[in-house]
Amino acid sequence: MAEEIHYQINGQLADNTVTVDNKEDMILVPVSIGTADEARIIAEMKAEDSGLREETIRHVHDLEKRVVQRLLMSGYSVNAGLYYASTSFRGVIEGSAWDASKNSIVVNFNMGADLREAIKKTTVNIIGEKGAAMYIGGVTDASTRATDASATAGRAFTLKGSKLKNVGGDPSVGITLTSESGAVTKITEDLFVKNNPSEVIFIIPADLSNGTYTLKLTTQYAGTGKNLLKSPRSVEKTIYIGTAPAGGGSQGGGSQGGGSGSDGDQSENPLG
Repeated sequence: MAEEIHYQINGQLADNTVTVDNKEDMILVPVSIGTADEARIIAEMKAEDSGLREETIRHVHDLEKRVVQRLLMSGYSVNAGLYYASTSFRGVIEGSAWDASKNSIVVNFNMGADLREAIKKTTVNIIGEKGAAMYIGGVTDASTRATDASATAGRAFTLKGSKLKNVGGDPSVGITLTSESGAVTKITEDLFVKNNPSEVIFIIPADLSNGTYTLKLTTQYAGTGKNLLKSPRSVEKTIYIGTAPAGGGSQGGGSQGGGSGSDGDQSENPLG
């Protein structure tokens, strides 16, 4: 009889920013140990000692993606065990005609039976409180209401988390967007819509091209009173102006980010 597989995931306690009046209310934040891209997935499959060559594994992996894409874009719902996926449409249809500038196709993913079984076999290990509890816990594109880290140039973008408020006189304080080519765009004060500890809303500059960007939020906000941190601290997240790549930007995914100030805090983006 094959040995039953068990899993373990670590979590750290953090303040619940939703229940402002309850100082004792805590949430558990998953401790991220990195992002597993396709290369890592294929390497893990090969490490299972299946006897298959890496080229064969990669071919099967790519073939599955192509088949799932074709089925979804043909109108099928896909039950892959790990997930259940289906398509839907967004936007108002005018004149009984599809307009790609106003209408879009959306793929919806829900947890499948295999993942539900894996959850039953997973132990959650609480390893204490998160140091400064500065993190980005979720993002939303005002234009599409998407929460997969996709953003729309010229429209509002929301960050939710803890200790995100932009304050302080250090020149590094603020939000920057760095493209894959290394071009840095700093969000000017006039583009901020809301600036609260648990929610920051700003406008994505309208002239930014579609692509992958590293969002970096830097602040001297200490979290209590009017005192500021002597040294700024930062948190980072990968966002996508335009459409997020498949599997690349759901909440809980994305780039892990962090920074440290002179107070010794090592901030991290635990969810995305």
